[in-house]
Amino acid sequence: MTIQQLINDRVVAALAAVGVEGANAAIQTASKPEFGDYQANGVMGAAKALKTNPRTLAEQVVAKLDLAGIASKIEIAGPGFINIHLDPAFVAARLQTALHDDALGIAKAAPQKVMVEYSSVNLAKEMHIGHLRGGIIGDALVRVNSFIGHDVIRQNHVGDWGTQFGMLVAHMVESRAAGEAELELKDLDVFYKHSKKRFDEDPAFADLARDYVVRLQSGDAEVLALWQQFVKLSLAHCNAIYRKLGLLLTDDDVRGESFYNDDLPVLVEELRQQGLLTESQGAQVVFLDEFKNKEGEPAAYIVQKQGGGYLYATTDLGAIRFRTRQLGLDRCLYVVDSRQSLHFQQLFTTARKAGFLRADAQFEHIGHGTIMGPDGKPLKTRSGDSVKLVDLLDEAIERAYALVSDKSPEMAESERRQIAEAVGIGALKYADLSKSRNTDYIFDWDAMLSFEGNTAPYLQYAYTRVQSVLRKAEDYNPAAAIVIGEAAEKQLAVALTQFEDVLKTVADGSQPHHLCSYLYSVATLFSRFYEACPILKSEGEVRHSRLQLAALTGKTLKTGLGLLGITALEVM
Repeated sequence: MTIQQLINDRVVAALAAVGVEGANAAIQTASKPEFGDYQANGVMGAAKALKTNPRTLAEQVVAKLDLAGIASKIEIAGPGFINIHLDPAFVAARLQTALHDDALGIAKAAPQKVMVEYSSVNLAKEMHIGHLRGGIIGDALVRVNSFIGHDVIRQNHVGDWGTQFGMLVAHMVESRAAGEAELELKDLDVFYKHSKKRFDEDPAFADLARDYVVRLQSGDAEVLALWQQFVKLSLAHCNAIYRKLGLLLTDDDVRGESFYNDDLPVLVEELRQQGLLTESQGAQVVFLDEFKNKEGEPAAYIVQKQGGGYLYATTDLGAIRFRTRQLGLDRCLYVVDSRQSLHFQQLFTTARKAGFLRADAQFEHIGHGTIMGPDGKPLKTRSGDSVKLVDLLDEAIERAYALVSDKSPEMAESERRQIAEAVGIGALKYADLSKSRNTDYIFDWDAMLSFEGNTAPYLQYAYTRVQSVLRKAEDYNPAAAIVIGEAAEKQLAVALTQFEDVLKTVADGSQPHHLCSYLYSVATLFSRFYEACPILKSEGEVRHSRLQLAALTGKTLKTGLGLLGITALEVM
């Protein structure tokens, strides 16, 4: 049990003991050291509900509050806030457990079967900057949920089906006949533009493309083989970027739109039998009263187009049906641009009406904002095109290499290159993950690659600093007891005990920026501790204790960065 949960339970019990049942203890970390380590603010709300004096009620609660062996001091502040100062010996014991545990003393959550759907690219085009946020946010959520004990399924729901694939396959056949396929397919965007140009300008090519679509959808073996080759080539482009970006996604995680194609007629028929479908202008529609417009007309969720074609809305319903019935998911996180919010609201509503989604299953749209340029508009190239993701990653590494070379010119080039990749990719990821995913943010190379402030290079350097201290401590005893005496020691120690609470917060709300803020706080507190409490120059048990604090700080920073998908470096 985390310290915050432990204190919460004790305060709730004390409130109940004075006649306040079911009250919210409102436990939070103290905003300033002089206010203790935790604050219980629930008395204020309870007193208001009871129409009694909050300070008097706080005194009654404190009289019943049992924090023996947990808190060294409990005091009432202001009109009724309860400040709790943790007992240093209690904190030290928690840290001692964390030090000798690979999981840093973090208890496993009650396991759920969780899917994280992320990246989910359209295989018809090359990955661009718009795919960055979904990829790295999703990957962080996979890592955090796995670490705390959930059974996590990674899912790459790629766009690999639809009318455009007839066009692309037709162009691939022509390119191969002309001996140009390998050259053209090196740049998927160019390949797509060429095929689209042919489709728009050449009626014969357009007819051929439509013929390929029909043959593809009817399962023609020859066309399916060509389509599979194109999908394989497209995924190879994606996988190269996933590897460079450090994402966990592999081909085993791909389950594209095509996977659900054969089941869509069955799904539509099931909706029809339930009386949910209405024909509207030739299309099959589920009308949703929950989403009425200003005129009071319900929204139309189209599941089959006029002429019998299906939409990604249909495929998404099929995916939910499969994920609940075949996979038995408890939770599914769709890491997709916030602009798709209405689609997901309507999707989940339709799925619940149809019985495809259990009442207790948590299917959530994990929306994210847009990466903006200095002009406050979505980041583009000078020509107005989307920035290719591979170009962005290469530039991040080159900028980091110039930075590392400037700081350590004596280092071997191979080592500088290795460090540059970790720093450049880490900086790019952290600049994104450290912002609330719900907001847009301005892309700024200088800010993200800075060694000062809340950045990946700062945290990576903080870790190397800790490792440097430990390397210099030749007679360090890794089994020494932790003894907390100085204020700076206690502030760092308490922060280290809060790692579990932070990971729970990230997993529950799917907000990785809380982990970033925490790691930055730990690194900052270690810096203060390092300045205020000599480590290597201290002696005896004090020296060993402080080295233990340093060691746990290093383990926490490395683990936390790893959960964000960022490499911790031993040397920088």
